[in-house]
Amino acid sequence: MSRTKSALLGALVLLAGASGTAVAAVPAAPAGIAAILCTVDYKVQNQWDTGFTAAVTVTNNSPAKTSWAVKWAYAGNQKVTSGWNAKISQSGTAVTAANETYNGTLATGGSVSFGFNASYSGTNALPTSFTFDGVTCNVDDGSGGGGGGGGSDPSGRVDNPYAGAKVYVNPEWSAKAAAETGGSRISNQPTGVWLDRIAAINGASGSMGLRAHLDAALAQKGSGEEVVQLVVYDLPGRDCAALASNGELGPTEIDKYKTQFIDPIAAILADSKYASLRIVTTIEIDSLPNLVTNTGSRATATPQCDTMLANGNYVKGVGYALAKLGAIPNVYNYLDAGHHGWIGWDDNFAPSATLFKQAATSEGATVDDVAGFITNTANYSALKENNFTINDTVNGTSVRQSKWVDWNRYVDELSFAQAFRNQLVSVGFNSGIGMLIDTSRNGWGGTARPTGPGATTSVDTYVDGGRYDRRIHVGNWCNQAGAGLGERPQASPATGIDAYVWMKPPGESDGSSSAIANDEGKGFDRMCDPTYTGNPRNNNSMSGALPNAPLSGHWFSAQFQQLMTNAYPPL
Repeated sequence: MSRTKSALLGALVLLAGASGTAVAAVPAAPAGIAAILCTVDYKVQNQWDTGFTAAVTVTNNSPAKTSWAVKWAYAGNQKVTSGWNAKISQSGTAVTAANETYNGTLATGGSVSFGFNASYSGTNALPTSFTFDGVTCNVDDGSGGGGGGGGSDPSGRVDNPYAGAKVYVNPEWSAKAAAETGGSRISNQPTGVWLDRIAAINGASGSMGLRAHLDAALAQKGSGEEVVQLVVYDLPGRDCAALASNGELGPTEIDKYKTQFIDPIAAILADSKYASLRIVTTIEIDSLPNLVTNTGSRATATPQCDTMLANGNYVKGVGYALAKLGAIPNVYNYLDAGHHGWIGWDDNFAPSATLFKQAATSEGATVDDVAGFITNTANYSALKENNFTINDTVNGTSVRQSKWVDWNRYVDELSFAQAFRNQLVSVGFNSGIGMLIDTSRNGWGGTARPTGPGATTSVDTYVDGGRYDRRIHVGNWCNQAGAGLGERPQASPATGIDAYVWMKPPGESDGSSSAIANDEGKGFDRMCDPTYTGNPRNNNSMSGALPNAPLSGHWFSAQFQQLMTNAYPPL
């Protein structure tokens, strides 16, 4: 469920249903009678038993407009419940979507997109007729006969690159996993390839370079579709709030980032040899959220993050990466969106979406360069907490007031990712964007996994006794004790979610437990020290980190074994 770009079709257009089957045919105006003054592309992107999400794009082929309204009627009992990028009203079966104040101007040949959620029961029949300011429009599903991704645009892009595709198994990670006792149970799982320094492009310390991975992916591909997952991760002043994952480039080295890191990656990915691969790039983990949560007057602010906010090089770097990589037809950019325990609070939620929009429209990038967003990479937040909800109360006290939730609006990654997707669309990202959730280390199984809600003695006993996430504090992020493998990678697992992924390869350390000299630019962060008593970012709690950990990205056998032991679903 990423983006689509509709093409104007010829004399006959099949309107595709949610299942992709043709349900109606709408002829274009006969030649010599009337020009097509507007085209409507209506897509059901996700559908479940009681509701659906739809995206609508209107192309204006009449004179330029300063305001507009689209109207259609449903044949069933569909009811619009919420919308974005248009003022949507409904009377009976008739729906009207009118422009917002910011998108009323529409040039000749220009397009505007909006989306909405709706409820229904029975059959969700698609509307077959639309008017645009009273003029009947041609109807365009934009599918172009696309394959397993559920529709493609003229460049060959698909809605969801993971749909109908295998995902690349990194042979280097697979060999390490298989060498571990019991590791062969998961060594065939796909994981991300981390490009975390310039030397990684050609292969650092005897490891495979980018071309070698792409060549191996072609060999694995066979006659089907294949996704390759890359982590693009070398911003200037990288990870300004966590020393363990600092990078090789100083805060001002934006030009070096562009010319020696992004440009060479783009040149390789654009090679026609790799045009048949679907290349997913996850852009700069843990970068932009730091500019929201760890700057200014906040207790969590760091001088390094204040510097990166002031010089703008995170925003510039991300924008440049999106623009360069997004120009390659078979590349799908997913931008990092932290996790619920980072930006799920009201103070962080909307500002983060606004900042992401700023980055996605800088340095030549546009929102069309963003296929979606990824959450929980290199983190541990539970996918779904089943034993309590954000709406529960205990003795009149809201779950939001518990020490664990601490006024956050979300208790797990799935609810956060789905809500944040809607927020991103509301600030101007395409209504077709999809979310990835990293489930490589958020299973929280094993003997410590609760089997039901906690005691209702207090809101804290209720939440702490029932939560799957067994961390000491939701702000803890380094090599967490007790963690387990989460859901196995899979495509289209839930509404708005393109895939569950293992972008962070299980068994690779988050950072060293003590200072280790290295030539990789990686520092020592006390959050990786099991004796550390914390800081304002984790409410001065113990770090919860495992002992004897190596440098970030290096193989950590003890962690890998723990992840398998505590896997949920179990291995």
